[in-house]
Amino acid sequence: MLKSLFNWKVLLNLLVAIGVFVGLVWLTFRWLEYHTNHGQEIPVPNVVNKSVHEAVKILDDAGLGYEVDSATYNPKYRPFQVLKMSPTPGSHVKDGRAIHLMVNPRSWAPVAIPDVINKYSGLAFQRIDQVGLKVGDTIFEPSIQKDAILRILFKGNPVKPGSLIPRFSTIDVVVGSGPMRNISIPNVVGFTVKDARAAIARSMFEVGLVEHEDGGKDESDIIYYQDPAAGDVRDQGMQIDLWASKKTPAELRSKIDELNSVYRMKVDTSLPPIQYEEVPVHQQPVYEPVPTPVVHKKVEPAKVEAPKVSATKPAATETKPKPTENKPKTTTNVSSGNNTGSNNKTANNAVQQPAQKPKAKKVVVE
Repeated sequence: MLKSLFNWKVLLNLLVAIGVFVGLVWLTFRWLEYHTNHGQEIPVPNVVNKSVHEAVKILDDAGLGYEVDSATYNPKYRPFQVLKMSPTPGSHVKDGRAIHLMVNPRSWAPVAIPDVINKYSGLAFQRIDQVGLKVGDTIFEPSIQKDAILRILFKGNPVKPGSLIPRFSTIDVVVGSGPMRNISIPNVVGFTVKDARAAIARSMFEVGLVEHEDGGKDESDIIYYQDPAAGDVRDQGMQIDLWASKKTPAELRSKIDELNSVYRMKVDTSLPPIQYEEVPVHQQPVYEPVPTPVVHKKVEPAKVEAPKVSATKPAATETKPKPTENKPKTTTNVSSGNNTGSNNKTANNAVQQPAQKPKAKKVVVE
């Protein structure tokens, strides 16, 4: 077996196989170098702060590719200005390498308008501010939904919730100011149901019950009766019931009279005449005056001073009686009278001072 292994034919085949393998490997690497431009590098040009259109042209001329991406909008830079690039300027890359460009967008990123229709204006304004939008003009419009958002306007045109507009844009809102009062109801008798709906909506009312004579829902039926009647005064948002038929109102006179007996009932609101009756005059009662109580004044007795006695020579005393001093009497008369003509008796009270003892008279005898 070993002898056959070292046969010259076997060795020749082995050498041929090795040579073929080495040749294939060398050809493969040569093909890769040629295909990948091995050893050939291109410097990356600087396109920062240039517009994206200029940057793309420069990269095309250099034999390089490009990838464009937008960053967050920055108002300090121009729209479509190249802010960053990768690889950095001056780097060496192979021919055809894609250069990544970060470009400033034309405006802020778009945001969706929030759904605030029929919402309270205070909460709606907060929601609009949270998404990055600004409220410009507030337009008030008569509506039964007071202080509710009715419509949203962008650049004068109504927009629906969910529409995309640039961030920090200014929008206008239409807010309900409350219902209008005392609006005349339009006459829609003789209109089709479709035209009657439009006329009622223009008058700021709402369509209530629509009853078709044949039980269908044909919008081309003619209105032959309405309630409330035309010319009545109602507030905005009130409902108007309609009766429709394919016949004309003249052909439905009996049906109209029947509806009038139900919805046009006359209520007598007149008041009966007022009868005035004489009220007897009552005499005012006469009250007798209360008698004044009698007050007796107390008279105090007069004070009498003692005579002075001189201490001279003794003499015989001769006593003469002194007349008694009488004080005037005090009399109090009290009289009271009433409406019956009765008179009270007069009471006289006299207070007399007691008599004073006679004084001794002194006589000097020489």
